[in-house]
Amino acid sequence: MKLILKTDIKEAFHALGLKAGSTVIVHTSMSKIGYVCGGAQTVIEALIETVGPDGTIMMPTQSWKNLDPEDGVHEAVAKEDWQLIRDNWPAYDKALTPTNTMGAVAEMFRSWPGTVRSDHPARSVAAWGKHAEYLAGNHDLSNIFGDGSPIGKLYELDGEVLLIGVDYNKNTSIHLADARAEYPGKHTVTEHSAVMENGQRVWKAYETLFVDGEDFLEIGAAFEEAHHVQHGRIGGAELRLMRQRDLVDFAICWIEKNRKA
Repeated sequence: MKLILKTDIKEAFHALGLKAGSTVIVHTSMSKIGYVCGGAQTVIEALIETVGPDGTIMMPTQSWKNLDPEDGVHEAVAKEDWQLIRDNWPAYDKALTPTNTMGAVAEMFRSWPGTVRSDHPARSVAAWGKHAEYLAGNHDLSNIFGDGSPIGKLYELDGEVLLIGVDYNKNTSIHLADARAEYPGKHTVTEHSAVMENGQRVWKAYETLFVDGEDFLEIGAAFEEAHHVQHGRIGGAELRLMRQRDLVDFAICWIEKNRKA
């Protein structure tokens, strides 16, 4: 297996078009890259050194196990124990709560010096750089991915999306299209998470848009047929860099045309 150095990663980012001052949301699979000298730390350093102090990096740092067992997030737990989870799951703490299946890079990034993590107990993001406070601030419980959410704010800033070894089913920005599009079956659901309120842990109910991403791979394939996406490679990981506004605007039209009840 080829050893991958920070210089290799930075060269790949530059060739892709990521540059100083970029504002970008990043989704990464370390296992797809291969053996990186320094692991997740090296990837984060390469990103930071590429975008520089005038740039901004954002990553999903979701802790979706802090949701009701009824939503299917605790499959290993017997139904008769669901109430025990509701009563005992630790309240979200953005300094402590680990990510769930977000990968090693996002897990390290959430506590990277200078990084700001949003307050959503199940769908948080973390951001570093010039626009970090703006992107991660005021992440409303009921507005996970819509306008005014971190994903919506990235759209306002005309940011980019960088996929490292992952496909469009991990491309969180398409959820903004979910929120904006009109389609049959669009509906809200009540979710629950453990949060702190007035110094007390509570099992909080909140209404939010139901999204599942089951057609995101189709959307991504159609998007790449219609729009130019920069492609590259680091080790075994395919890289994709795209303008978020192009993706979201395309996905809205695709969803309204193709998504059925």
